[in-house]
Amino acid sequence: MRPVLAAPPVPALPGPPLGDEPFWIWAVTLVGLLAVFALDLWAGRRAHEITMREAGRGVAIYVGLAVLFAAGLLVFGGRHDATAFIAGYVTEYSLSVDNLFVFLLIMTTFAVPRTFQHRVLLVGILIALVMRGGFILAGAAVLSRFSWVFYLFGAFLLLTAAKVMRGEAEDAPYRENLLVRGVRRVLPITEDYDDGKLTVVRQGRRLVTPMLMVMIAIGLTDLLFALDSIPAIFGLTKDAYIVFTANAFALLGLRQLYFLLDGLLSRLVYLQYGLGIILGFIGVKLVLEALHTNTLPFVHGGRPVPVPLIGIEVSLGVIVGVLAVTTVASLLRTRLRRGARV
Repeated sequence: MRPVLAAPPVPALPGPPLGDEPFWIWAVTLVGLLAVFALDLWAGRRAHEITMREAGRGVAIYVGLAVLFAAGLLVFGGRHDATAFIAGYVTEYSLSVDNLFVFLLIMTTFAVPRTFQHRVLLVGILIALVMRGGFILAGAAVLSRFSWVFYLFGAFLLLTAAKVMRGEAEDAPYRENLLVRGVRRVLPITEDYDDGKLTVVRQGRRLVTPMLMVMIAIGLTDLLFALDSIPAIFGLTKDAYIVFTANAFALLGLRQLYFLLDGLLSRLVYLQYGLGIILGFIGVKLVLEALHTNTLPFVHGGRPVPVPLIGIEVSLGVIVGVLAVTTVASLLRTRLRRGARV
């Protein structure tokens, strides 16, 4: 009688186990994030145009909150968790810059008055965070059971990297998605913003204002952008808690960064190449991890492939280094152009 051969064990992925955080940590984190959103919404209850100084102060505050959170992770979670959060936060924040181009197109398409834009962005980003949370939990569950998904994520990021470096993401015009078009067909919509209200009653009928439409458009558009940014951060850490908090802090500061758009993005002429390199690097990292935990029968006979893995410290160094080089190069190029004009 032939002995039954057991399947070779699949090596564990580097980093903390998925779902290691107790429920109360998630609960405290969610309450804290909701408190920040509520405070921000209360502070911006008066419709007004955000100044560059106010936006810069807001960006500094939210970056400071992210640094404090990373410090807390360092004390209570250890160096690996803190490093993974910083790498994920920097990656998400830098990739979210692309969102700002589309947000600007949405605001222009819907002709949103500048006095209402900060409220639209805040609620739209809250919608995006809720949907991202579901996406992250689903992705974490899939990745913990099917390591071959890393192949798909890695290939997708490599294709996205090539697309970003060619500038295709910036050239695409904004188009309303299916849900927004569906809302337009079903609900009656007013032509004006009516002091920023979401709905109004006119002649006994409940009407939706464009404010609600813009919030839905921003939330859903951000989720589409998350299709490449969330796989990217999963390439840095498999901990759903760190993935979610990195996304949350990046989105929190995105609203204020939007109002620095005019003075910031026009100077970062090489940013798309930096983002493309980062996405490509993480794509390669994911493919290596997929090979390291391989179970596909047509790859190396269904056995793990002994390939080197890229640590989180190296990943953080590459991400920060690429962003620093592209930022400095962009600013130097902008200065040389201005000097040539003079």
